[in-house]
Amino acid sequence: MKLSLPFLKKQPMVAVVRLSGAIGMAGRGSMNATSLAPVLEKAFRKGKPAAVALEVNSPGGSPVQSSLIGARIRRLAEELDIPVYAFVEDVAASGGYWLAASADEIWADDSSVLGSIGVISSGFGAHVFLARQGFERRVHTAGQSKSMLDPFAPEKKDDVARLKVLLGDIHENFIDHVKSRRDGKLDTSADLFNGEVWLARRAQELGLIDGIAHLKPKMQEKFGDKVKFRRYGLRKPIWSRFGATIAQDAFAGLEERAAYARFGL
Repeated sequence: MKLSLPFLKKQPMVAVVRLSGAIGMAGRGSMNATSLAPVLEKAFRKGKPAAVALEVNSPGGSPVQSSLIGARIRRLAEELDIPVYAFVEDVAASGGYWLAASADEIWADDSSVLGSIGVISSGFGAHVFLARQGFERRVHTAGQSKSMLDPFAPEKKDDVARLKVLLGDIHENFIDHVKSRRDGKLDTSADLFNGEVWLARRAQELGLIDGIAHLKPKMQEKFGDKVKFRRYGLRKPIWSRFGATIAQDAFAGLEERAAYARFGL
């Protein structure tokens, strides 16, 4: 039986949530709003934490999943009045920076890569290959834009124009999020939203982060040397080593590796 002694002061506890990997990929254990929901709920609600610290190491991914995860972090933080601190490891780029910006303060290592506040869409075109192999593409739609950007058909200027509008609107949402979360901290004379990335020192000068620091010493600085840590994160199910989806996970791993490679990692 555990005794509660009211005259003994309880040491502060910081809940640490690991946000690692590409966002919204197809593999099991992927970082998305559904898989992270119970993790974030436990982190914010269990044991009355003094703060929640986010360990961020992500090259980005789905803008929608980034927004949903970030929105949940903010709702819980505001509902329970708990401060949130982000600590960037190798990279917080694109959607990874979206997650970091959901915190009240962002800290990083000297060599962390940050930024890439932009939106990208990539694909392939296989119509020439199909024609050479003697294949004929047959597509029937109701609605002239239903087959927009079909990779097996020649690219159309109207399709590209529509895509650029969509990307531009998503980019504006990203910009609004960063401006809202970093209000009063950003260098308004710099072009911060062109998709460029920076190392931490330059990111600090631009106002994208609050400074250079690591999780444990910074939390000890804020909450005392005796602060305790409780860790939360996604766990891959035991059956992830078996079954017919191994190939899918392998392809998802390659896609994630490619996302990191864009930043030299």
